[in-house]
Amino acid sequence: MSISPEKERIIEAAMSQIERQFGKGAIMKLSSRPVMEVAVIASGSLALDKATGIGGIPRGRVTEIFGPESSGKTTLALHAVAEAQRKGGVAAFIDAEHALDTVYARKLGVNCDDLLVSQPDTGEQALEIADMLVRSGAIDIMVVDSVAALVPRAEIEGEMGDSHMGLQARLMSQALRKLTGSIGKTMTAVIFINQIRMKIGVMFGNPETTTGGNALKFYASLRLDIRRTGAIKEGQEMVGNRTKVKVVKNKMAPPFKEAEFDIMYGEGISRYGDLLDVGAEVGVIEKSGSWYSYKGERIGQGRENVKKYFQENPGSYDEALLKVREALGLAKEDLSVPAPEIQSAAKPPTRGAKKQHDKQQPREILDVVDEPAPPADEIE
Repeated sequence: MSISPEKERIIEAAMSQIERQFGKGAIMKLSSRPVMEVAVIASGSLALDKATGIGGIPRGRVTEIFGPESSGKTTLALHAVAEAQRKGGVAAFIDAEHALDTVYARKLGVNCDDLLVSQPDTGEQALEIADMLVRSGAIDIMVVDSVAALVPRAEIEGEMGDSHMGLQARLMSQALRKLTGSIGKTMTAVIFINQIRMKIGVMFGNPETTTGGNALKFYASLRLDIRRTGAIKEGQEMVGNRTKVKVVKNKMAPPFKEAEFDIMYGEGISRYGDLLDVGAEVGVIEKSGSWYSYKGERIGQGRENVKKYFQENPGSYDEALLKVREALGLAKEDLSVPAPEIQSAAKPPTRGAKKQHDKQQPREILDVVDEPAPPADEIE
């Protein structure tokens, strides 16, 4: 049953008032298209880029990736780092867990030689380093792995068994208040990886919660819940995991979309399986039972055989990938959008430093361009 024209007019007026008061994107219909153009960095998965509604990880905003252990949180973040570096961006990785595997990162496409890595001793140090990097304006993407490992200094200096109620939540709340403005000004994509815990005494509803208090839930523009849904086997040997990502919060496009892809051990997200799944959804690749066809020709039976076909035929893979990107409305050459010109959000110089800076600045030359050049015979 359709809504009456009078109600439709009232709803439109209310939505316009909400957007004027709270900004564009404060309210939307779930069926609507993305309401704003957002510069993004590709996530490394076509399915996830499609699920976000904007084409990847947003720049100038905070993204949270959370889930159970060994679900692919760091793998997904490293794929985004690799995509940013592939476009010439600068990436930083704050390894609070002291567990970054550079060998695995290289297999995912990360240029570890140019990757900025910090392994801080305390949570305060980690977030201060993050603030300085963001304010520099030179970082395109930064990953904090993880929020649970951001241990307050008081807890480290104390003894085992001491109670430190709310210290980490207070630390995260203060840090995000400082970081958010700088992140928006410098168009840095900041990814916080988080772990889940169980709430005690919950009889109904979801007992899971994330660490670090509620501040990150509010400040994050994109929250991704990543889970393993099954195992991928070759015979009796497990070679990977089937993974599902749910967009539980999205300020740029309608939320609650889901994406599924394969994470292969030692390889990361399978781009061939990703292309197969998304291509079948948009109609570039046809599926009939267990058989898959491309351009009217059968290319294999079963997902694994089709993945091997694309792996052995890079020309067909590139052609199908281009068609899928066009069908999704994404860029032809890359899923990422270059960030606009940015300025450093570093703190302003002191008065004395400003005077010295002004002395070094060249004098502006005005109206000289409009003056005609003197004749050649007048030049001595």
